[in-house]
Amino acid sequence: MDAEIMWNNYLQTIDEGSREHKSYTAWPFGSGPEMAKELADLVKSGEKIATCSLHLLYEIDNEPLPKVGDFNVITDWEGNAEALTETIGVKVLPFKEVDATFAFKEGEGDKSLFYWRNVHIDFFMNELADLNREFSEEMLVVCEEFKVVYK
Repeated sequence: MDAEIMWNNYLQTIDEGSREHKSYTAWPFGSGPEMAKELADLVKSGEKIATCSLHLLYEIDNEPLPKVGDFNVITDWEGNAEALTETIGVKVLPFKEVDATFAFKEGEGDKSLFYWRNVHIDFFMNELADLNREFSEEMLVVCEEFKVVYK
């Protein structure tokens, strides 16, 4: 399903007066087709209710940080809509301060902080390598919590 179709289908489920001024962004999780599909499936199953990204990338791309009330169509790598989420919480903090509760909400692997840290350090190191930057546990990350509102 196309992201725009999913968005319009969702709008039909809410009160007409609530539809004004609502918009969405569409994007896949991860760094490739397999990861994007795996993480989208975790969102659809309710296992994944959070995500984390490098604050630096928002600065470099001059993109606004996510905020409560934002809507996102989570897609597969090819852009097919998988789920529509609404952001319900955002925190910016150093990587080293991400706790086990947040790691569990990300829903990946065994949901432990140990697993989360290892996977995210590798992922962030790969992202930073493209920018010729080094990873540090002091780096700010954007921790976003969401709920699925349509799938």
